[in-house]
Amino acid sequence: MVDVWLPYGKTDVCIRVPARNLLGSIVPVQKSSVSDSKAEIERALKEPIGASRLSEIVAAAKPESKVALLVDDVACKSPDEFTVLSVLSELNLAGVKDENVTIILGCNVNSSYTSGVVVKPEDYVTFLGAEVLSRVKVVTHDAAAKDLVYVGTTKSHGNKVFLNSLFAEADIKILLSDVNVHYYAGYSGGGKSVVSGVSGVETIRHNSVLMLNSAARAGVLDGNPVSEDLLEVARMAKVDFVVNLVRNSKGEIVKVFAGDLEAAFLEAVKLVDEIYKVSVDRRADIVVVSAGGYPVDVTLYQAYKAVDNVLDVVKRGGVIVLVAECSKGHGNQVFYDWMARLTDFKSTEKEIKRNFAMGGHKAYCLLKVLQNHPIILVSSLPDYYATNVFKLKTARAVNDALTEAFKLAGSASRVWVVPAGSHTLPEYKSPEETKT
Repeated sequence: MVDVWLPYGKTDVCIRVPARNLLGSIVPVQKSSVSDSKAEIERALKEPIGASRLSEIVAAAKPESKVALLVDDVACKSPDEFTVLSVLSELNLAGVKDENVTIILGCNVNSSYTSGVVVKPEDYVTFLGAEVLSRVKVVTHDAAAKDLVYVGTTKSHGNKVFLNSLFAEADIKILLSDVNVHYYAGYSGGGKSVVSGVSGVETIRHNSVLMLNSAARAGVLDGNPVSEDLLEVARMAKVDFVVNLVRNSKGEIVKVFAGDLEAAFLEAVKLVDEIYKVSVDRRADIVVVSAGGYPVDVTLYQAYKAVDNVLDVVKRGGVIVLVAECSKGHGNQVFYDWMARLTDFKSTEKEIKRNFAMGGHKAYCLLKVLQNHPIILVSSLPDYYATNVFKLKTARAVNDALTEAFKLAGSASRVWVVPAGSHTLPEYKSPEETKT
């Protein structure tokens, strides 16, 4: 037997796989974190990619410029106190007063459009730090607000772009975000920050509908209609500067890329690929995947993306074991309602094309996968919901789930284990491709 430890909530669980069955563990490349996060952020700000220094951009405008800093999802490991303070210092260097800076939290834009994690005022301190809160104004974006500003329609996909008024009317617009693989946008960060963070419901929905295109996949930018639209929206928003962070599997900063919206993002993507894209030369009969533990497994809605990430390395008809605590339940009411109301993939596909809704898209994805793969969920989610609503098989312990998987796939089945599925993108390449 081979013991493999998997993150589960704030702890780890051990799965024991017979050595004859185990193909191995698929894990991100281990990259060391920077020794000094603050110094790395300051370095990136001094060495921008494809753009002038932020202080120079501001100085070329006017010191009294109104500045909007869009900060990504509090539910994820996104830019923190060091990042914001470093950006504030750069702005102060150009003469911008703190009173002219507004931080917009691009989180909880609408409970139907997020992971279901609601941001409370006390979370601001944990996330941004007391000093930041004492210096600048902090607001959260509301995708359904009535004062959104229309800035035009994308040429590539006809998306009407409505933006948060504070962001749209700011003289200087800055994005602060992590970059990682995203299951249909290709990657998080970059232009995605504008759509998910400060756009209106209509804009978000129109962009998300594009995920139904088969080219909308994790780790893919070229030809991905979602990514194309995201970039065009961000360009229309006239983003002046970005700070993109890439972290290792422990959540530690590996490198920071600052500068031009597209140039800095693409450099960050190269490092993300180097860390998180992992090639294997065979597909498995069974894939055991952990979402990655807290906070990415707090809801089934969040944890599901680990399933999407491993689809390329499981055989057609193969079994997927998803290990995710789901301490806060399913996490999205629309997801729940669609799964409860629509019983099969065909009816869900018709509904998603007729009346697209965030949350409903996750039901579409899950039911599509269930057409070809049984999924066994190891979680704290009550069996009634997991089985009757979400159509999943369940097991209370990961080794029980593996036993059930062998019953379904056969005792000779080969197994891949993926301990950090939300942040790992395994890719199948034939032996011939691997050699080249």
